[in-house]
Amino acid sequence: MSKRVQTFWRQISDGIAINQLWAQFQSEARASYRLYSAEVDWTLGAQETGGQRVRRVISSLFWAMVLKLSPARRVLFVMALVLLFFPGLDFRAGQLQVQMPDLAGLAAFLIFILLALELADRVTMKRDLEIAKEIQSWLMPATPPSAPGCEIAFATRPANTVAGDYYDAFLRPNSGEGASQHLLLVVADVAGKSVPAALLMATLQASLHTLASVYATPLELVESLNRYACERNVGGQRFTTMFLAELDPATRQLTYVNAGHNWPVLLRASGTMERLQIGGLPLGLMRNARYECGHLTLLPGDLLLVFTDGLPEAENDQEEQYGEGRMFAALNNHATQTAEGVLRALMTSADGFVGLAPQHDDITCLVLRAVPTDETTYSERSVSMGLTAIARREGM
Repeated sequence: MSKRVQTFWRQISDGIAINQLWAQFQSEARASYRLYSAEVDWTLGAQETGGQRVRRVISSLFWAMVLKLSPARRVLFVMALVLLFFPGLDFRAGQLQVQMPDLAGLAAFLIFILLALELADRVTMKRDLEIAKEIQSWLMPATPPSAPGCEIAFATRPANTVAGDYYDAFLRPNSGEGASQHLLLVVADVAGKSVPAALLMATLQASLHTLASVYATPLELVESLNRYACERNVGGQRFTTMFLAELDPATRQLTYVNAGHNWPVLLRASGTMERLQIGGLPLGLMRNARYECGHLTLLPGDLLLVFTDGLPEAENDQEEQYGEGRMFAALNNHATQTAEGVLRALMTSADGFVGLAPQHDDITCLVLRAVPTDETTYSERSVSMGLTAIARREGM
């Protein structure tokens, strides 16, 4: 009998320890509470007593939950509640006697049916989202391109099944006969999450690849994408931040445009840090927006980190943000590793800080490192000392 109980427990708990299950439940409960409480007016009315406010808040939470059901399921849910809280009736008045059986069991059965219906919808939706996730994965590279003189690594982690973040890295032809291929790097973040953001991300990806198939400067690419985004930004509710850069592997010349995106971090081999902020507004806000290009030259040992706001804004259970200070500290400890090693260290650092707290936003990172032609061209000690100074300035 004990073995059967253990087998049953493993099936329903997936072998997760009790403390982890409790932490997971707390995290999910907080996320659900935030969903429902967002529809409640928490302000205290001028003529409202404390008791009246409590009743109003409870009523608002109840309706916020019930109205998310279909009308038929609302009726089923209310019937179940009535039968559950008023299970039986025994009324006598003189010769009149009315007695109804305890229907709590029927109430439990109705709630079970309601749960089964909701689970069926959830499974169907999850299956469709998994298909969408698979299609979305086809739009972004699984492995980085092989570009001379640099290492590339990238990773994305959606808050939901599908994401509004977009990253890409691919070689495109340069102008001029016999010219070498240039490397195009893109990291973008569509406002919002889940399916709407993912659909807009897919259209931007297709547009970018179409425009990049013919020669166009990074500035021309961003201006064209902005016009495209404005034409499809109905009501002005959707915009996209984007960092787009083109690298000439032969000269290590990097040309970039930052369209309202988080400022990427360029860690020089000498230990100094630069933020790449030249550009303009996010895409989709103003059709005639003006953009500027930034130019720089990568030196052997330099490290470029491009990220979306989901990384520094990741929160733990106490709603504290990971922050750029911790991000710099992680870079400080792993700055001389490969691009893949730096990326892994960043994601591990963020995971350790967040713990079991739910992820609120998509996280995407792209790391590019200029491969030294001679390992003696830069000092690992200078990199460490320079990054330590950066972390101290950020308050770490």
